[in-house]
Amino acid sequence: MPDDQALTFEALYNTHFVRVRNFLRIYLADASVVEDIAQDTFLQFWQSPSRFNPDRANLRAYLFGIARKKAADWWRHREKSADSVAAETVTQGGATAVLMNDALRQLNPDFRNVLWLREVEGYSYDELAGILALPVGTVRSRLFAAREQLRRVWNMRQ
Repeated sequence: MPDDQALTFEALYNTHFVRVRNFLRIYLADASVVEDIAQDTFLQFWQSPSRFNPDRANLRAYLFGIARKKAADWWRHREKSADSVAAETVTQGGATAVLMNDALRQLNPDFRNVLWLREVEGYSYDELAGILALPVGTVRSRLFAAREQLRRVWNMRQ
């Protein structure tokens, strides 16, 4: 690969890696796995950049889609494994952040995923449908259910 393409990939990586990693932290429980899957996401893009179609989604949405699929594969593999290690708690500073992090961890991973992408990353319903490969109606119902479940968990904590 020519140097100018390597620099372009480096800029892409520097621009999007932190967001992909933060997304995976919400979706996954194991911090070491988050780093591996984030790296694998960019490796997959690096190996097959022609799969990206800018007419279908923006680059960040495409990368989140790759990350989501890789995280789902990890969960499927983990559930089958009898020797899975207990989840590592990732906390942020401040009591409210710790409480919110704990509440989010109690959500179903699909709910946590869609909630993060909508509320933190700011994706529209149509963009979420593309990232998650779901109909828009399903995205809306998952968001509603995620918010309701989060509200119940939060109210139990108070």
